[in-house]
Amino acid sequence: MFDTMTLTKAVGGVCAAWLILLVGGWAADGLYSVGGGAGQHGEEHAAYVIDTGEGDAPAEAAPEVPFSEVLAAADPADGEGLFRQCRSCHSVEPGVDGTGPSLYGVVGRDVGSEPYHSYSDAMASKGGAWTPDELNNFLENPRGYVQGTAMSFAGLRDVEDRAAVIAYLDSLDN
Repeated sequence: MFDTMTLTKAVGGVCAAWLILLVGGWAADGLYSVGGGAGQHGEEHAAYVIDTGEGDAPAEAAPEVPFSEVLAAADPADGEGLFRQCRSCHSVEPGVDGTGPSLYGVVGRDVGSEPYHSYSDAMASKGGAWTPDELNNFLENPRGYVQGTAMSFAGLRDVEDRAAVIAYLDSLDN
C-alpha cells in the first residue's frame, strides 16, 4: 500500500511544516513583541511618553460640601426616580411592610421602630433616629454602616443620589 519512500516524504513534509510554523512564530514574536522579543518577560515601557504636566503638581482635593447643603439642593422628584430600585423590598405607604419596613415617615423615626416588622438583631440594637445624616451614611454602604443588617442592597455611591432619595422620603409625610 505505502512504500517506505512515500511514508518518509509524508513525515518529512509534516516536520518541515512544523519547523516553518515554529520559526515563523519566533520571527513574528521578535518583530511585534512590546517586551523586546521571544521569551523576554519583564517590565514593559512605552516607546515614547507624552508629558501632560499632571504628575508635576499635586492634585488639589475638591472641597467637601457638607451633606446638609447637598440635601438642601436635592430634588425629591429625582429621589422618587431613584427610589424605584428600593420598591422591590420597601413600601412608602404607612404600615405596609415588604421584605423591608415601610419607609413612610422614616426621616426622624427611631431606628428599628416600624411596628410589625421583624428587624435583624444588628438593626434592632443600633438605636438612635434616622436623621438625614444617619440615612446618608447608611445608604452609602448599608452592610458597612450597620454590620449584620439583613439589607442586601449594595448602596448608593453618589452623595447627590443619596440626598435626592432622602429628600423624597422626607417629602412623603410632611
